[in-house]
Amino acid sequence: MTVSILQIHTRYTQAGGEDRVVAEEHALLRRRGHAVRSCTFDNRELEPLPPLRQVARALWNRRAAEAVRRAIEECRPDVVHIHNTFLAASPAAVHAAARRRPVVVTLHNYRLACANGLFWRQGKTCEACCGRLPWRAALYGCWQDSRPRSAAAAAVLALQQALGTWRQVDAFIALTPFVRDKAVAMGLPEDRIHIKPNVLVTDPGPGEGRGGFALFVGRLSPEKGLGILFAAWQRLGRRLPLVVVGDGPLAEQAAQAAERVPGVEWRGPRPADEVLRLMQQAAFLVFPSLSYEAFPRVILEAFACGLPVLCSRLGSPASLVAHGRTGLHFQPGDAADLVRQVEELLASPPRLAAMRHAARREFEEKYTVEKNYAMLMAIYEQAVRRARERLGARPGTGTS
Repeated sequence: MTVSILQIHTRYTQAGGEDRVVAEEHALLRRRGHAVRSCTFDNRELEPLPPLRQVARALWNRRAAEAVRRAIEECRPDVVHIHNTFLAASPAAVHAAARRRPVVVTLHNYRLACANGLFWRQGKTCEACCGRLPWRAALYGCWQDSRPRSAAAAAVLALQQALGTWRQVDAFIALTPFVRDKAVAMGLPEDRIHIKPNVLVTDPGPGEGRGGFALFVGRLSPEKGLGILFAAWQRLGRRLPLVVVGDGPLAEQAAQAAERVPGVEWRGPRPADEVLRLMQQAAFLVFPSLSYEAFPRVILEAFACGLPVLCSRLGSPASLVAHGRTGLHFQPGDAADLVRQVEELLASPPRLAAMRHAARREFEEKYTVEKNYAMLMAIYEQAVRRARERLGARPGTGTS
């Protein structure tokens, strides 16, 4: 039997990699012959509301619950796959789904325990709320540098804990072992956590890497390590140009770096196909993040293009990038160490060429569509089996 799926996702006010991951998985399932319906919410719909109504809607959105119930009645899915409920869908969407169908949740970040989803505060990693009530978020203003907004986010997380929202979920998808370990620390049951990476439906194929430049692709925000990146290129001078692609709150910093730092070029946000062409041409990708990244899509795309990655020795990227084989690690926040790693690669073109082949081989061995699809189907099967125990094999549950 071909499994039918209802996808639930809440878009943030600014589009990001998570939206692309959801779209890719939707495309993968449709191409494999599955009936897939999307139930999508949008946080921009909350913006016109008065602050108290925004908080009330984020705590428990009855309209979202009704939309989920209606979608389940209309398409009768075998599995409900939830990607994000923060804020507009609210915990109500999870409970509405779990009363009727097997539920799978992908952990795209650490939002189940952290108000900003990053385990990040004041320029450093922070796990103060991991496995605890998230009241510290309100104290420090962790989300959007606002204590009132952080208090609202913390209230949502606390309500989920009080209601046992995540106990209703039949299977969680952690993108890497690092994310799984953090999920266990957050209090999720280890036996329900399954590891499955993000998927790239269209394989761009490897490039030749003859463009003669390094590449950064990502959101221009503090946790991405842009200051370290530009400090490193200030020391490197014009030995290797750096192309920066992306947009975000630090766009002005990127524009200034392009004017003042030798060799730096900021191209702003670019279409996905253009980014892939840049990856096929670049010498290597630089990923200087200072936070616990879950599974950066840009690393998956880099491997598909045969592009080695220089990344911080932190979070999931440190396990995704094999030091000395598919790229190099450097100490988080250490511009001098990043310079050393760049100079090491520039001094050995044969080693860089070997890394290109290894990066592509890593993609072919671990991240193809076929492998990802098989993992996803196995997780759906396990979710259905557990839901039979939780709901009982009765009509209308999706488990009969």
